[in-house]
Amino acid sequence: MKGYKLCAAVCLLAMMNLVFAGCGSKEQEQERAPLVKTQQADSSSLADNSSYSGTVRGRYETNMSFQVGGQIISRNVQVGSSVRAGDVLMTIDSRDVVQKSNQGDAQVAQARAQLDLAQRNLSRYSQLYQENAVAAATLDQYQANYDAAFAAYQNALAQAAQGHNAMGYTNLTAGANGVVSSITAEEGQVVGAGQTVLTLVQTNELEIEIQVPENRVAGIAVGDRAVVKFWAIHDRAEGVVREIAPMADSASRTYRVRVSVPEPPAGMQLGMTANVALTPKSADDAGSAGTALLPLSAIYQDGDTPQVWVVGDDHTVSLKPVTVENFGDNQVLVQGLAPTDLVVTAGVHKLRAGQSVRTEAAD
Repeated sequence: MKGYKLCAAVCLLAMMNLVFAGCGSKEQEQERAPLVKTQQADSSSLADNSSYSGTVRGRYETNMSFQVGGQIISRNVQVGSSVRAGDVLMTIDSRDVVQKSNQGDAQVAQARAQLDLAQRNLSRYSQLYQENAVAAATLDQYQANYDAAFAAYQNALAQAAQGHNAMGYTNLTAGANGVVSSITAEEGQVVGAGQTVLTLVQTNELEIEIQVPENRVAGIAVGDRAVVKFWAIHDRAEGVVREIAPMADSASRTYRVRVSVPEPPAGMQLGMTANVALTPKSADDAGSAGTALLPLSAIYQDGDTPQVWVVGDDHTVSLKPVTVENFGDNQVLVQGLAPTDLVVTAGVHKLRAGQSVRTEAAD
């Protein structure tokens, strides 16, 4: 009887071990599903490859100066001051300008007197010539004197008008609404005509300025789309490449690229930091045709056909053939993928068709 009970107990224990062993093998099999690194095969991967930090700038930045020289007697703005078109920003001493205007008026009066005398002499000798009292050469001489006096009078009028205009140049006025970004002259300083005294940035049209290395500027063209993200306001906007500098900066050896923002987000201000992700037109066209930029490690070469591992909805992998368009720095441009395809980008040689995998998103 005891032997029978012992045998039954041994059998029951063996059956329990088999059950638990089966469950453990299933759990171990699930735990053995490898964790893979993936990337979605859409055109955003192309934009992420060309991201640059930039600064919000005004499209129109005017270095302002006086058209006449003199001593600055008042400065009405500070750095950062908002101004409107027509506001007086600085004023220089107008005394010298007024004296030059008065001098021009005096020269006009002198030239007018000379012209009147030449006209009377010409009229007198014209009458004498008609009476055959003087020779034709004498009349020609007085005609020439009159023509010279008339030209001198016209010249004096022009100089006087220039002096009158200069009287209006003693006030430096804003030509448009904007913000004063820098001031390089102070009250009491004597400045010359054309010397920059301040910089006015128009705020009605802001854009982003980035610096592109010389080995990447060839892949950018005017009209390329861009996605602009702002660090300060945590917002994003669509941009377009408006301008590419024709020459590299002599110090940094980078090319200045301006990206316009047709619909700027609320709170976008001068000097803010932004991140610009460029998307070339060729990338847009390619993206619609199933082109993606992948790491070189995503390619699984089987014979002469390049393939990639794609994770399905059931978390199993399968091979999908692709066409290699171009190679870059540890990256490859391929065609033949759908934008929703989830591509394995690392450890592709350790996978097999139908194998269950785990992704970062699932974990």
